[in-house]
Amino acid sequence: MTQLQFFIQQAINAISIGSLYALMAIGLAMVFGILRLINFAHGDLIMVGSYAALLLLAAGVPFWLAALAGICASMVMGLLMERIAYRPIRGAPDVAMLLTSFAVTILLENAAILIFNPTPRPFPVPEALGTAQRFGSLRIANIDLIAIAVALVLLVALTFFVTRTQIGISMRAASEDLLAARLMGINVNVVISYAFAIGSILAGVVGLLWSMRVGKIDPLMGFYPVLKAFVASVIGGLGSLPGAVLGGYVLGLLEILLQGLLPSALTPYRDAFVFIALIILLLFRPNGILGSVEKEKI
Repeated sequence: MTQLQFFIQQAINAISIGSLYALMAIGLAMVFGILRLINFAHGDLIMVGSYAALLLLAAGVPFWLAALAGICASMVMGLLMERIAYRPIRGAPDVAMLLTSFAVTILLENAAILIFNPTPRPFPVPEALGTAQRFGSLRIANIDLIAIAVALVLLVALTFFVTRTQIGISMRAASEDLLAARLMGINVNVVISYAFAIGSILAGVVGLLWSMRVGKIDPLMGFYPVLKAFVASVIGGLGSLPGAVLGGYVLGLLEILLQGLLPSALTPYRDAFVFIALIILLLFRPNGILGSVEKEKI
C-alpha cells in the first residue's frame, strides 16, 4: 500500500467513526441547548434500538424492516424518557436532572440485563453490508461508506429542519431563552418532545451502524458511544449543533491519528491521550471550538 493509499484509508476510517460520534453528539447538544441537561441516558437508546432490531431479525423479519423498527423503538423510548423522567422535574436544579439521567441509565441497563442477560449477542450483518470494496490495495468497508452517506444525508436534513421549519425555528428560540419562548406562545413541551424524538432517532441510527460495525450487542453497549459523544460535544461547544458535528469529526480524526502514530505498546492507551488532548484544548478554549461565553445556541 502506497503512502497516499494509506492516507486515504485512514481518512475514510476517521470520517466514518467521526460520523457516528457527530450523530450521537447532535442528540446530546439538542437536549442540552434547550434544557441544559447532559442526558447520559441517551446512550442507552442505542441499546434499545439494537435489541429491538435483533429480536425482529431473529423472528425472520427482513433486515430493512427490523432496522426501521429498531429506530422507532429508540424514538419511543426517548419520548417516554422525556415524559416520565425529565418533564416532572423540569425547572429543578441542573444537578437533579443530571442525577435523574444517571438513574434512567442504570434502570434501562439493569432491565436489559434482566431481560436479555449480560452476555454479548452477535448482531447479524447482511452480506452486502459486511463486504468491502477494493481499489488495488485500498480496502474500504461497505459499512464505512454507508455510515458516511447516512450521516451526510441526516446532517443536511437536520440543517434544513432547524433553519427552515417552524418547529425547528421554535427549537432555536427555546435554546436562546426557554421562558421567553413560552411567553411568545411557543409550546415548549412540543419543542422539547421534538428535540428528544430527533435525538432518539439519530441514536437509533447510530445503534444499528455501531452494532454492524462491531458485530455484537450487549446491555452496556451505549456507554462508550455516549461518552465519546459527550467528549465531541465538549470539543465543539456544548449546546451547539455545528459544534457537535465538528467535535465528532475532530474526535474521529484524532483517534485514527493516534491509532496510526502511537507505538504499538501505547495503542491500548489511545483514549487516555484523547482526554489529554481534550484537557489541553479546554485550557485554551474553555467553551469548545465553536462555543462562546454566552449561552450556547442550537
